[in-house]
Amino acid sequence: MKTIYIVAHPEASHHTEGVVGGWYDSVLTERGIQHAQDIAQALTMRLDGRPAEILSYDLRRAKQAADMIGQALGIGVTTDPDLREKSFGEAEGKPQEWLRARTIPLPDDGERLRHDEGIEGAETRWQLAERSYRAMDRIIGSLAQNQVVVTHGGPTTLLIAAWIGMPIEAAGRVQFPVESGSITWLRKDPRNFSHQLAQLNDISHLSHG
Repeated sequence: MKTIYIVAHPEASHHTEGVVGGWYDSVLTERGIQHAQDIAQALTMRLDGRPAEILSYDLRRAKQAADMIGQALGIGVTTDPDLREKSFGEAEGKPQEWLRARTIPLPDDGERLRHDEGIEGAETRWQLAERSYRAMDRIIGSLAQNQVVVTHGGPTTLLIAAWIGMPIEAAGRVQFPVESGSITWLRKDPRNFSHQLAQLNDISHLSHG
């Protein structure tokens, strides 16, 4: 039965510089590289020699982590641009304060996925959801029984929503918070074929310091 490990890429330079990530092509910090090694070791232990497929989005911070995992497992990495974080348009690479000062907050009620946050060139959450649901369709359709998916926090929520069969229209109201460097475990039960969220946001493998 299928097992999927969703990895939220570890610390990158945009985190420590306090700038907006999105499609801004930041790289892993030294701490992020250490955490990528921790993730690779943890997944090597979990998979215990079983063959796996690794998918990653194509920005450097995720690809760096995915390549380190692939090296540890002895397999190559397939890139999928649909696994990218939400694009923040003109805000990318600018200070987080710049984005916060200009963002139109999400409404409590009404349309949340198609909400215009007021940032020129930014994706809506609906566009991110469409990409994430497409990516999960391909993940589920793969013949690989064990998969590692390296992505970011925003897509992680939507990949989980797609995995458990949540209608895309309802995904605007849900969030599954994860931390950088975390591993989230999805599995298909071999007896009743249910799609399980077996473990969310595991960071027990990460080195301190």
